[in-house]
Amino acid sequence: MSGRLDQVRFEAMGAACHLLGVGLERGRLSWATAWVADMRDRFSRFEPDSEVSRLNAAAGRWVELSAYLEGLLRAALDAHEVSGGLVHAGVLPSMLAIGYTRPLRLGPTGAAPGAAGPPAPLPELLELRPGRARLRPGAGIDLGGIAKGWLADRLAERLADNCLVNLGGDLFARGAGPDGEGWPVGLGPATVLLRDQGAATSGTGRRAWWQAEQRLHHLIDPRTGRPSATDLAEVSVVAATAAGAEVHAKAALLLGSGQAAPYLAANALAWHLR
Repeated sequence: MSGRLDQVRFEAMGAACHLLGVGLERGRLSWATAWVADMRDRFSRFEPDSEVSRLNAAAGRWVELSAYLEGLLRAALDAHEVSGGLVHAGVLPSMLAIGYTRPLRLGPTGAAPGAAGPPAPLPELLELRPGRARLRPGAGIDLGGIAKGWLADRLAERLADNCLVNLGGDLFARGAGPDGEGWPVGLGPATVLLRDQGAATSGTGRRAWWQAEQRLHHLIDPRTGRPSATDLAEVSVVAATAAGAEVHAKAALLLGSGQAAPYLAANALAWHLR
């Protein structure tokens, strides 16, 4: 082993997080845990004073942005383009319409079927300039999984040369790992060794609930404005970054089993479909 392996597990962003590092300086994991908590508070749509909530509340007006939020919004626009519009940060009205108005640990609220249709393309809803942004009136964004993957990449950059950052299933493995061969990560039934690579899993099973004998879940298909009817339950992807893996996993899940494999063959390093 190339050094002492330190690790910490905690809950943040509505999911389990896991940080590991080899030969970390004293206090680095405490700093990283606090950093994740700060990012959660700044970018959660469930926090009324978060940067995202303030942007949504000001729809129609220009809003000044922090460097982090500007980076996240640029990542959201890139995700929309790369995925052909399937990964769409502007589906918040649809999420609210199905009752996903608060963290699911508190339970969903009443759904309003038909209240939200397919959103316009994200570049039509979100104008972004250096240091500021404006949403179209009536629009709203939820950075969701895009934030987890993007923040995992940023944190791994800052944490250590040899570390693994897993934020609710979106992870980046940096460096040679604890034994010098890469970081072991589960990919479906297999274990792969990742080095300077990201991975993510997208599925419809964990954030799901029943409403009036109808099963609803958080994965909105922007082509319909409704929870996806995909025939896939879960997609796991390895890509160059955690943000990229998240985008491709979600796009493949929405495409369904008939189109997921060709899409991933063109965009991912490895994948597993279930």
